[in-house]
Amino acid sequence: MNTVAGSPLIAQGVLSRFISYWNWKCALLSATVRSIVYLAALAHTGRRGCLSIVLVEMAYVALTAGLYAGMQQKALGLRNRLVGNLIVVVGVPSLAQFMDWLAHRVAGAAVPGKATLAVCIFTILSALFHLHVMRRGAFLTNRCGCSLIEDFRRMPRLIAGFVAAPVVYLSALTARLNRGIESEAIS
Repeated sequence: MNTVAGSPLIAQGVLSRFISYWNWKCALLSATVRSIVYLAALAHTGRRGCLSIVLVEMAYVALTAGLYAGMQQKALGLRNRLVGNLIVVVGVPSLAQFMDWLAHRVAGAAVPGKATLAVCIFTILSALFHLHVMRRGAFLTNRCGCSLIEDFRRMPRLIAGFVAAPVVYLSALTARLNRGIESEAIS
């Protein structure tokens, strides 16, 4: 009886699997921030009915952002760190962008090329930031994470580390290159 497609046990298994992937912290933050942006943009235009648009956006983003962030969190546990990083920074954002493009296509709302490029750049930066904070234990859910308040307490340091990361990387690279040039000159 439990093997019949559509049985309550199968539906419960699918739901528990979905919940195990869903990152409620990222879902909450993404839905809140994007909804505020939509609300501000719509209020500025004086458009009526903006609350319903914001509520739809909150529901859609809470669902998708939570699922995508959950997929990123699962990728962090892969044995091969490079593959996990690539999934977090390239794989999941590419899937998200494709699904967003498909949703616009189905709705018949073509997105201008410049807007698509801007969203892609933002998505890459966002994915790099997710990788940075998640590798440092922030914004993780289930047994992996700490409280949302603790994540927020750590945020100034995490942001500073993210902003400084390219400078630190380039400094280390320059030092390595200089050591290589100096050792060649000595030889």
